[in-house]
Amino acid sequence: MSELMSGWKRTCYCAEPSEKDVGSKLVLMGWVQSWRNLGALIFIGLRDRTGIMQLVFDQSKMPPEDFVRAAGVRSEYVLAVKGTLTNRKPDMVNRSMKTGAYEVLVEEFKVLSKSETPPIYIEDDLHVNELVRLKYRYLDLRRPVMQRILIIRHKIAQCTRDFFARNGFLEIETPMLTKSTPEGARDYLVPSRVHPGKFYALPQSPQLFKQLLMLSGFDRYMQIARCFRDEDLRADRQPDFTQIDLEMSFVDEEDVMGINEEFLRYLFKEILGVEVKLPLRRIEYKEAMERYGSDKPDTRFGMELADISDLVADCGFNVFAQAVRAGGSVRCICVQGGAEKFTRREIDALSDFVKTYGAKGLAWLNAKPEGNQSSFAKFISEELTAAIMERAGAVKGDSIFIVADSSDDVVFASLGALRLMLAEKLDLLDSSRYELLWVTHFPLFEWSAEDQRFVAKHHPFTSPRDEDLPLLETDPGKVRAKAYDIVLNGNEIGGGSIRIHSQELQERMFKALGFTREAAWNRFGFLLEAFKYGTPPHGGLAYGLDRLVMLLCGTDNIRDVIAFPKVQNASCPLTNAPSPVDEKQLRELHLMHEEK
Repeated sequence: MSELMSGWKRTCYCAEPSEKDVGSKLVLMGWVQSWRNLGALIFIGLRDRTGIMQLVFDQSKMPPEDFVRAAGVRSEYVLAVKGTLTNRKPDMVNRSMKTGAYEVLVEEFKVLSKSETPPIYIEDDLHVNELVRLKYRYLDLRRPVMQRILIIRHKIAQCTRDFFARNGFLEIETPMLTKSTPEGARDYLVPSRVHPGKFYALPQSPQLFKQLLMLSGFDRYMQIARCFRDEDLRADRQPDFTQIDLEMSFVDEEDVMGINEEFLRYLFKEILGVEVKLPLRRIEYKEAMERYGSDKPDTRFGMELADISDLVADCGFNVFAQAVRAGGSVRCICVQGGAEKFTRREIDALSDFVKTYGAKGLAWLNAKPEGNQSSFAKFISEELTAAIMERAGAVKGDSIFIVADSSDDVVFASLGALRLMLAEKLDLLDSSRYELLWVTHFPLFEWSAEDQRFVAKHHPFTSPRDEDLPLLETDPGKVRAKAYDIVLNGNEIGGGSIRIHSQELQERMFKALGFTREAAWNRFGFLLEAFKYGTPPHGGLAYGLDRLVMLLCGTDNIRDVIAFPKVQNASCPLTNAPSPVDEKQLRELHLMHEEK
């Protein structure tokens, strides 16, 4: 390659030249995007990561053998060209291209590399199965839309480091090989060759190490950290992912949220040119669930939940009354103008939809001008129907959808999901709006039906709220956390908390989670021991960088913003990972015994 490139040095990228460069000699290098042979003239679109420049090969102005070589160039060949930048004729200007007013009259060129016909087209409007795109990801990444996304990702990381460095944070790396966590089923384990039968775990987050850094006196820490979690994938999840991770000492919740509001304002201005007004809205977890059915509410539209439990507690419709008697609730959402928008078949489909969230069905009411129609008309009086409409904020022409269940969790999950689905179906989501808010006062614990015990809602190092400490042993389900999530348009983009910094309280927390003292010290003895030696109050937050980039780039697929992502089953179509390994490697890792 050094001999091939001898005497050639790129002077600029393809989309960088402007009017001031007209008449200048340029050296460009890139890939052939398009080519047209008009006989005595050959036009080639040369592409690099900045854009496309049109090249002109004029038979009358170059040696015959060079023109013949130019005629043999094809798509995705890699070229180096020397030539003069000129203005295109006025009627040939392409206003859809940044460089559409210019072209390079080629004097010399080299074919640096040839290409076979690629299996996918290098163009933005590509209709190809995603598995094919990911199998040939190196080609997919040549597409301008993909290159723009990864450039934006780079800028977001650059802005992050710039902002936190200017605010006194130190970037410190934490280990990639560490100890398995208490919820170890989600760890990726790494067998140790030198410690037979023992395993490292890849970090699900740098949580414990960043807390130890606070104890070490590094009072403002930041890291763009790689993390790993062996869990079932969704559209916005990957087994290996990236966090913007930070921690601060001598702070309370307001301090952590305050610096992060400033960061988000800076980031949105730099990346999108959008002004974020501060302070951001705050909403407590309980209110978020009751109004939106979600702890990450999308507030770009209304359709809020209404509680009608008190109205129907003693009604003649057993589905409603029994749910209330069992300690659950009956709640609804109102769809403006919905009475004329949904057929019975569509309503049946909505009922099937909420069943996937545990609901037993969906009751409905259409307030049509000629009279109300509902799935419960024969059980409920007109007066009660009118009261339900009033509570729901419904008028003639609207629809009301109702879920009743003995579990509030089912009601919230079902109506929260239905609310979002209907908003998308009815085109109520304004992609040009960015609604940021904090959700606070989360429960410290949640009940695990699988384990039949309380588990940490966030993680076991989150501090309980001071006023709820007496309930830690007596009624843990009512204990609230000093925790906060940052939500963007219905997506959690980050979450954090004030941490426990007392050995005694941390041991109480482990006990509430079902750990014996021996098990807690065996698992977390290094942290509990460290707490003996002067631990400052501290707290922090972590953003999901991949999800943040996805939202700022306007795509709904997290794989679009990761250079080499995994697919739904956590495999890599490009490299075919995971894959078998040699028996020799397994024996060296003590995962296969020698035959005797």
